[in-house]
Amino acid sequence: MRNTRWVPRTLAGHPVAPPTDGEPYLLLRADSAAEGNGACNRFRGPYTAPGPGQLTFGPLLSTRMACPALPTETAFLKALAQTRTYQISGDTLRLLGANQASLARLEAVYLHRK
Repeated sequence: MRNTRWVPRTLAGHPVAPPTDGEPYLLLRADSAAEGNGACNRFRGPYTAPGPGQLTFGPLLSTRMACPALPTETAFLKALAQTRTYQISGDTLRLLGANQASLARLEAVYLHRK
């Protein structure tokens, strides 16, 4: 799960439109920092994964630029804020909220180190 670039494919059950500005993504670093791009703006903040399948995000700080993909960014950041648990199956990460409600489905894009 960590050091993998996760790209959202569905948010709140709706497909994510192809990017017009920046591709949205989430990166969970080993130092418990989450960072990424919402579609318009970069974001960063803490996350905790205290036990198997558990995941919550602290306050995520982001830049505040406007762009045509702002609805995608709003939905992505809302999904992260509501995340309480996750499931991984192959290259798919599912973020789940209260009562196991599906918030987002993301696909892994692996980072290569030199």
